[in-house]
Amino acid sequence: MTPEEILSIEKSIVLTLKNIYDPEKPVNIYELGLIYEINFDPSGTADIIMTLTAPNCPMADQLLADIHREVSKVDGVKSVNITLTFDPQWDKSMMTEEALLELNLF
Repeated sequence: MTPEEILSIEKSIVLTLKNIYDPEKPVNIYELGLIYEINFDPSGTADIIMTLTAPNCPMADQLLADIHREVSKVDGVKSVNITLTFDPQWDKSMMTEEALLELNLF
């Protein structure tokens, strides 16, 4: 697999994540800044490092299941590993301008 193909798959993963919304906020998880890192291995493994808006998020299991299910549908992805971290802890400074506008936080 070429570096260009890997980059294309990583871009598709980002687009997929932009269609998954935090259950408690009307903004997608990518724009919220919950995704810290995406790495795609030529063997077909997508590794995602992410956080939640709060460590005790009651919807964490559902959100992780949604991410796993949807990213698994991306062409070229054979498996998905999600690592949940709280270092650094999420705060609104991690949100994109689009997300801040959407939530009227500007």
